[in-house]
Amino acid sequence: MNVMICLLRGVNLAGHKKVPMEVLRNLCTALKHCDVQTYVQSGNVVFRTREQGALVVAKKLEKAIEKQFGFRSDVFVRTPSELKDVIARNPFAKRSGIEPGRLLVTFLAAEPAPEIREAILRIKPDPEEVHLSGRELYVYYPDGIGRSRLSGVIDKALQKIGTARNWNTVTKLLEMAEKLEEDKK
Repeated sequence: MNVMICLLRGVNLAGHKKVPMEVLRNLCTALKHCDVQTYVQSGNVVFRTREQGALVVAKKLEKAIEKQFGFRSDVFVRTPSELKDVIARNPFAKRSGIEPGRLLVTFLAAEPAPEIREAILRIKPDPEEVHLSGRELYVYYPDGIGRSRLSGVIDKALQKIGTARNWNTVTKLLEMAEKLEEDKK
C-alpha cells in the first residue's frame, strides 16, 4: 500500500469551512484508505491507500469533502519521498537562527505556469524571503506572518493555487508518513 500526505486548502480558518478532524478521518476511511491520521486542525491527513496516483487521491477526497460539507477544498497530495525532497530543498536549511514556526512552505498542485513564476519572482519582499523551487514556495517571515503584507501578494500572484504549512507541520507530517511506511514492513 502507498502512503499519502494530503493537505486541504482553506479549512478551519477563522471559523469558516469547518472540517472536524474526526469526520475527515472517517471520510478517508469511507474512501477505503487505511490507518488514517490527522495532524492539527488545518486539514492535514496521512494514510495508506491502494490508490496509485496522487491526483486520483486528491480528486476523490475533494469530491467527498464537497459532498459531506457543502464546499470545495482543494487537496494537495505528496508522497513521503516527495515530502523528503521538499525538506531536502529547504533553502534556509544551512542558516542559523531560522525559526521553524516562521518558515512556511506553500504546496502547489503543479509547477507554476511561466506567468505565475514571473509574478512570484517580481515580488520584492522585505524583510521576508521568498524562494520558488518546483511545486513548492518557501517563505521566511522573520517578524512573523501576522503583520506581514506579503501573504496577500503571494496569494494574488499564485492565483490561490496552493496551501501553506509551517516548517514544524511539514516535518511532523513526514515523521507520521515514515512511521506508516515502517509499520507496513
